[in-house]
Amino acid sequence: MSTAEAPHTNTASPVLELQLDCHSEAVGPARHLASGFLEQLDPSVERDTREAVILVVSELVTNAVRHAGGKTCTLRLRAGPESVVVTVGDSSPVLPRPRTPDVTGEGGGFGWSMVCRIATAVEIRREQAGKAVTAIVSRQGHGTE
Repeated sequence: MSTAEAPHTNTASPVLELQLDCHSEAVGPARHLASGFLEQLDPSVERDTREAVILVVSELVTNAVRHAGGKTCTLRLRAGPESVVVTVGDSSPVLPRPRTPDVTGEGGGFGWSMVCRIATAVEIRREQAGKAVTAIVSRQGHGTE
């Protein structure tokens, strides 16, 4: 089961915070809740930005599910005037790294490099119980290619 806190204002920035069960079924609800969060923003985000943020959420949550090995992970979205900040935390101390993509479609390897291309900045922060990966997606002039 996933728990969610409704979007709220924190220092004038809308924020969505979720704790998710760290299994593959968490990815769909994370995408759906991120989409709802983005739809409520004023000013609204452009379609390309919305798609980019949802893709980043999907990839970061998927990476937490596949590689972290924990029972829960966290998703935090914060919207500012220039960007949307996506942070996913998990219990693994192992940092993300590029992998050779599996072109057969079985083993992945595309997500991390995709996140790094879409985001204007990516930060990985070690925490007491794992790590947090933050990707910043620009609200202006962004295309998902």
